[in-house]
Amino acid sequence: MYNLKNKTAVITGGASGIGKATVFAFARAGANVQIIDVNQANVDATLADLKSEGLTAPAHICDISKQTEVRKLFTTIGDIHILVNNAGIAHIGRADTTSEDDFQRVMDVNVKGVYNCIHEAIPIMKKLGGGVILNMASVAAQMGIADRFAYSTSKGAIYAMTLSVAKDYLADNIRCNSVSPGRVHTPFVDGFLAKNYPGKEQEMFDKLSKTQPIGRMGTPDEVGHLVLYLCSDEASFITGTDYPIDGGFIKLNT
Repeated sequence: MYNLKNKTAVITGGASGIGKATVFAFARAGANVQIIDVNQANVDATLADLKSEGLTAPAHICDISKQTEVRKLFTTIGDIHILVNNAGIAHIGRADTTSEDDFQRVMDVNVKGVYNCIHEAIPIMKKLGGGVILNMASVAAQMGIADRFAYSTSKGAIYAMTLSVAKDYLADNIRCNSVSPGRVHTPFVDGFLAKNYPGKEQEMFDKLSKTQPIGRMGTPDEVGHLVLYLCSDEASFITGTDYPIDGGFIKLNT
């Protein structure tokens, strides 16, 4: 539906979950997709799955929390027309149960990592005459969710960062938007349930699914297709906007 031919798209956290679905959506649309991830096993599996569809995408192991690594990699990639800041980590805990180390770890990846990528991509996009940045926020940025203090804080920062970047680079033809998923069925969810609710995985999965007014979790593909649209020329009139994709979680739970 959307043509990204001759466009290079960098997708962080592109080897699992929403990131992997986004990689497939972009590759099918003809983009030169550059995968960034820290998990080599996930990268290998993603490349194998792409190959099974006759698709290819260079993959890079990079810790986005380290600006020097990001700068070196982006210089190697060259032109970057689209940046999808998807990489992130979760954390469970309240303000008084979250350690300083855990809080800093979440901020380093979820906030500083996004900043590092934006910081390095914007000069490249300016030289190209424009570009698109898409940040992965969350319903946790706008709704109070129990035991998600550090994660919610980080996603609130992404929400605000999106507005700031969109405002600052209007004259440079750089669009910036964010997507706020509700609960999405990814491998992380399965791992979380197996670790915290052994023997009750299906029961808890059903319970979590029903917290979405629509009655189920979203799929990574559904989020990936929204990201594809927002990064395409068909969305050229859209900037400075957050798009919930949450089965009605924000508006219908209030």
